[in-house]
Amino acid sequence: MKIAIVTGASSGMGREFVVQVQHLYSSLDEVWVVARRQDRLEALVEDSKVTMRIFCGDLQKKPVYAQIAKVLKEENPDIRMLVNAAGFGKNGTVEEILEREEDAQEQMIDLNCKGLTKMTLLCLPYMKKGARIVNLASAAAFCPQPHFAVYAATKAYVLSFSRGLGAELKEKGIYVTAVCPGPVETEFFKVSGHVGGKLKKAVMVKPGPVVKRALQDARAGRPLSIYGTTMKGTALATKVIPHDVFLKLETTDLFRM
Repeated sequence: MKIAIVTGASSGMGREFVVQVQHLYSSLDEVWVVARRQDRLEALVEDSKVTMRIFCGDLQKKPVYAQIAKVLKEENPDIRMLVNAAGFGKNGTVEEILEREEDAQEQMIDLNCKGLTKMTLLCLPYMKKGARIVNLASAAAFCPQPHFAVYAATKAYVLSFSRGLGAELKEKGIYVTAVCPGPVETEFFKVSGHVGGKLKKAVMVKPGPVVKRALQDARAGRPLSIYGTTMKGTALATKVIPHDVFLKLETTDLFRM
């Protein structure tokens, strides 16, 4: 049985991956969707052209991993693609976020880093030549970000982990792609509590094209997927311009409200 697994499938980029992956990989027998909101996952099933299996649970807690592990062991599927799209961010200084939501920053690390890693390790034994791992990072991974410090750090981890793991798995013919979008028009900013400054609003894009590009890059075995010339330019700039310059810029009104 050939399957794809998508985490964070109930909304945003994760949902868009579910919609598009079934069209790009027509040979899939099932798509397994993982998220906390049962009703939204059920709505995805109703609109799906392939069989979907729901795993409803919080990826910051153990039960959902145990549930997935049990079914993997019983059915021994051929995982053709794993999309780690679950994650969230909170905007504000470290101290501001601590005052608003005491555990939010630790939860970001738990989901964005530990959850993604745990899901990858869980699925790897069921992946073979030609399989793809798609990890949702962010353009925030390229440089530290004031007022988004923990989130940017978690995405830097995702990018580094993806590139290192990709190098390890290359001989096996398993490809890892880190997706690094800029601002995307999803529910992310409702959770983060802040859309960003004028520049971020100006470069915000819809999720559809970002996901399409990501799936194309994953299919081509590319280690990095960056949508749009603005974000590609940003990625290049962070390699040649000292990070101190960006840190100063990010405290200006251009980046902040």
